[in-house]
Amino acid sequence: MQSLTFKTGNDYKLGVVTGAGVIDVGAANAALGTSVPTDVNQFIAAGASAGADLISKAAGKTGPWLLDRGGLTLGPVVPDPGKIICIGLNYAKHAAETGAAVPTHPVVFSKFNNTLAGDGEAIPLKTAVAHEFDYEVELCAVIGKRAVDVSEADALDYVYGYCTANDLSVRDLQTRTSQWLLGKTPDKFFPIGPVLVSADEVGDPQSLQVTTTVNGEMRQNENTSDMIFSVAQIVSYCSQYFTLEPGDLITTGTPAGVAMGLPNKPWLKSGDKVVVEVEKLGKLTNTMA
Repeated sequence: MQSLTFKTGNDYKLGVVTGAGVIDVGAANAALGTSVPTDVNQFIAAGASAGADLISKAAGKTGPWLLDRGGLTLGPVVPDPGKIICIGLNYAKHAAETGAAVPTHPVVFSKFNNTLAGDGEAIPLKTAVAHEFDYEVELCAVIGKRAVDVSEADALDYVYGYCTANDLSVRDLQTRTSQWLLGKTPDKFFPIGPVLVSADEVGDPQSLQVTTTVNGEMRQNENTSDMIFSVAQIVSYCSQYFTLEPGDLITTGTPAGVAMGLPNKPWLKSGDKVVVEVEKLGKLTNTMA
């Protein structure tokens, strides 16, 4: 199951991706008599079967509810998460390139909803207050059901699916103090997309290739098998300390190759085209503005 959001006016609508086009869930409900949740977090909580039922009923049919994906302005695949949880220094080579010790526990920090952006959206760089703008390709897990004190063995059962993410960072703000928050939370500094893919279509989250290119030049190229803490470990760990809810996002760290870790420090600048990709989840493209 693949879903996305698309913008109409100031609102985001939920779409389900099919081979024939994108089903506008709200419009299809009215036309086909279905009752699939149109709120993204409720859709996630209902599980992948809700979208599968809609696809089944729409098969072979056409109408104004079936849209051409190429004509859509995409939004963040989860536009209103309750939490955006980030894991830092979760690849050993990335920890080494930053000069940090390999962590013995997951390094947990957060972003806010103002950081969300969609595929194709321009990302504003606040050059009046900072200069060291960096990219970070990440596998982002989307929680599908309420999780409290879950075991590592059961943790992946609480993941609805995954999307590609770019944990954009401002290093001179991130390192200004011991707290990273300021460098992680500028507007639109957490694009996610282009689609949200249900876990059954992804399989093992620890065997996915992750890459970043900047203006066509490969900067990051690694596999999630090199994570220090697996998705299951991270979900279980977080659930020991706070409740996870459907639609919560957990982005799982970036591999080596960030601008901060390269000898020439090639910070992002206006006009740069950044493409981050996680295997099976699609390419997320944003231009710095």
